[in-house]
Amino acid sequence: MLSGARLWAGGLIDSTVQCAFSKRFQAFSPWWSSAAAFIDTHRADNQVADDSKVSNVGERYAQALFDLANDEKTTAAVEADLKSLKRAMADSQDLKVLLTSPAFTADAKGAGLAAIAAKAKFHATTAKFLGLLAANGRANALGGVITAFEALSAAARGVVSASVVTALPLTAAQSKGVAAALRQALGKDPEIETRVDPLILGGIKVQVGSRLFDASLRSKLDSLKFALKRA
Repeated sequence: MLSGARLWAGGLIDSTVQCAFSKRFQAFSPWWSSAAAFIDTHRADNQVADDSKVSNVGERYAQALFDLANDEKTTAAVEADLKSLKRAMADSQDLKVLLTSPAFTADAKGAGLAAIAAKAKFHATTAKFLGLLAANGRANALGGVITAFEALSAAARGVVSASVVTALPLTAAQSKGVAAALRQALGKDPEIETRVDPLILGGIKVQVGSRLFDASLRSKLDSLKFALKRA
């Protein structure tokens, strides 16, 4: 497992890119009613929307990488590397800035990704792909690539990949409840990756491929602010 601390230890990337972690958890409100509603509303309505981060560009690169990894029998290793990167991107706003900001050149982004790949001992296929992505000026699509690759890998195994974000770690009972809700909604066994993000304040966010169900308190507060501004 590749932690944010491991990625950034020892000045791995330029000093302008520093890692910042928040491990303080805030209480989160009951969310099961919202998760249950996900079962009944798993369709393209006002609660389930396309995630703009998953672009066609990301999907195309993910397909190419998946095909290559499948041919090389390295799918599991590449997916493990990408999951590590996904966790690092979630933990560090600075890493996301490095990848997405036009203030950093393609060479700088490539150097950063190469340093991460070397430190984390990524598979050669993953490292070469990250270099190509940066060289082509597509480092900002990395999040979409990871999401699409996970979906392709899950589909090949006959399951569905889902990402669940909560303000506090889920209990065993809550994890089982989410898995049951997704299984009923999707008709397939879910492979669930959970992540804690205190910034959502409460509730739950569930992403399945490019579809996002956002019942977080942060989202509800933002919607309320927007409505008040328009009133």
